Amino acid sequence: MRVFRALSLAVMMLVSGLALAAPVNINTADASALQGLDGVGPAKAAAIVDYRDANGPFSSVEDLTAVDGIGEKTVEANRESIVVQ
Repeated sequence: MRVFRALSLAVMMLVSGLALAAPVNINTADASALQGLDGVGPAKAAAIVDYRDANGPFSSVEDLTAVDGIGEKTVEANRESIVVQ
């Protein structure tokens, strides 16, 4: 019975954590928020912010590929987690 309770609790925590994960708006997110994306560490996050500051807001998620170090694989891995507003 304890195993069932522990497993149930773990599943509930996992589901609630997924439900609370908000998408990242790449036009307003700071470097810290951008680091929450898969494959984006401090250097890539800073490159995204620098690119945005120099070139204006992104029009689409695909525009991220114009940032040095961000390729199509990174965009595809994060497509469900990114918004452009």
